[in-house]
Amino acid sequence: MAKTILMLVGDFAEDYEVMVPFQALLAVGHTVHAVCPGKKAGDKIRTAIHDFEGDQTYTEKRGHDFTLNATFADVRPERYDALMIAGGRAPEYLRLNEALLGTVRHFFAEDKPVAAICHGAQILTAAGVVKGRTVSAYPAVAPEVRLAGAEYADIGIDQAVADGNLVTAPAWPAHPAWIAKFLQVLGTKIVDEEPAAVSR
Repeated sequence: MAKTILMLVGDFAEDYEVMVPFQALLAVGHTVHAVCPGKKAGDKIRTAIHDFEGDQTYTEKRGHDFTLNATFADVRPERYDALMIAGGRAPEYLRLNEALLGTVRHFFAEDKPVAAICHGAQILTAAGVVKGRTVSAYPAVAPEVRLAGAEYADIGIDQAVADGNLVTAPAWPAHPAWIAKFLQVLGTKIVDEEPAAVSR
């Protein structure tokens, strides 16, 4: 059954972590509303490309512009089945928005599916919703995860972890595992049907 998913993004969110899950969820039939506080449907966010090139931390380059398809001020969290939070630099400032944190708390209070990747965990820790949970995030966010009372899942950069309805991962190389686990939590079944025979 198709779900309606709220996706939280912001300026300089990680390019892949916005584009790939947004398109993947649409491709399997879900509805996704991508929103950013202070912006409306049709506005754009700028994204950043975070890459792993052998330095002690990721490098950052300018990414694509991404067009929002819904308005944050119009969001009523009770109308959504699930929440997705992109990573990158956006969570650092998005977590200062109390309305956004209240929205996040709704999904945990109602035990709805939530997926967060990379620095998206900064929003979860600021919302105070991860105490006692197992959470993955970019390794630099591990201290925040632990200080928020969660167990930091120290997993490979291409892996993901599910704790009940919460699915988290360290960075975009984990997309296949992260999106697959989120689809499982959503109850999404992908069926490979034989094409109908063509009559001649």
